[in-house]
Amino acid sequence: MFTNHFGIEIEFTGITRQKAVEIAAAYLNGQGRSLGDYYDTQRITAPDGRVWKFMSDGSIDCQRKAQGSIIQANRKYSVELVSPVLLYREDIDTLQGLVRRLRKAGGFANPSCGIHIHLDGSNHTPRSIRNFVNIIASHNDLFYKALQIKPERMRYCKKMDAWLVQRMNQAKPTTFADIESIWYEGYRESRNQHYHNSRYHFLNLHSFFHGHHTVELRGFNGTLHAGKIRAYIVLALALNHQALTQKSARYQKVQEENERFAMRTYLNRIGFIGDEFKNCREHLYQHLSGNAAWRYGSRENVRSHIRNGGHHE
Repeated sequence: MFTNHFGIEIEFTGITRQKAVEIAAAYLNGQGRSLGDYYDTQRITAPDGRVWKFMSDGSIDCQRKAQGSIIQANRKYSVELVSPVLLYREDIDTLQGLVRRLRKAGGFANPSCGIHIHLDGSNHTPRSIRNFVNIIASHNDLFYKALQIKPERMRYCKKMDAWLVQRMNQAKPTTFADIESIWYEGYRESRNQHYHNSRYHFLNLHSFFHGHHTVELRGFNGTLHAGKIRAYIVLALALNHQALTQKSARYQKVQEENERFAMRTYLNRIGFIGDEFKNCREHLYQHLSGNAAWRYGSRENVRSHIRNGGHHE
C-alpha cells in the first residue's frame, strides 16, 4: 500500500503565511516565490524540484496566541499547506519534520481547520471505485467517532449519502462514465465547477472526475501533531489499497458493540500490523469505547458470554 502516491493539504492558523513560508524554505532548503494570486499562494521549490505551497483558505477561523490567550487574527493567519506528490516511505520523515517546525513556531489548528488527503487515481478501476464507496459507507459511524470530526466541519465533510450508496449497489456501474452520472445525480450546478457541492463528503470523487484524477479523503480534523498526521496518511493509504485489491466490497454496516475491538480487527485486516504502526493504531482507538483486545470487553465478560451460549471471536 506504500507504493501509491498521495498529496496532503493541512489547514492551520497561529502564524502568518509569510512566517510559514520562511520556516518551510529554511527546512526544505528551497526557494520561495509569490504567485500574486487571489489566494496569496507562496511556492517553495525544493532542491529535488518539487513544489510545496502555502496559501489562504477562506474557511479558516484566523487566530493567534497573545500573552497566553488565543485571540482573533487577520487573514494573514489563514494558512493551508499543500504538499507536492509524496511517497510514504521516502517522504514521511520530511513531512513530519516540517509539521513539527510549524507547530514549534506557534502554528496550531482550531475546529475550523481540516486535513485533506489526495490519493493517486491512476490505478483505479470502476470496480475499485465502487469498492471505495462501500468501504467508507460501511464504516461511516466508526470512522466519524474515531476521527472526532468536529460539528463545525460537517458541512465540508458529510457522511456518504445513503441514496448514493443504494444507487451504486443497485446499478452496479461498470464504467467510469456510469459512476460519474450516479455521483452527480441530484445536483443542478455544472459538474465542471471546481467547488462543486458534491465534493464536501468524507470520500470526494469530484476530484477524480473533474480535478487532478485523485480520490480525496476529507474526514480528518486539522492538527499539527505529526504522529496524528502520520496515522491519517497510513489510514488513507490502507483504505485505498483495500479498494484497489479487494475483489469486491459490499455495503454492510459494521457491528459496533465494542468499538475498539471492531476498529482493531479492521485495521489489522487492512495492514496496521506490528510495532511500526502501534502509535497509528493508538491514535485511531483513542476516542472509541470498549476493549481492543476482547470483543466482549474483558476476559471475564468473554467467559460469561460463553457460559450464556455465545462464542468468543
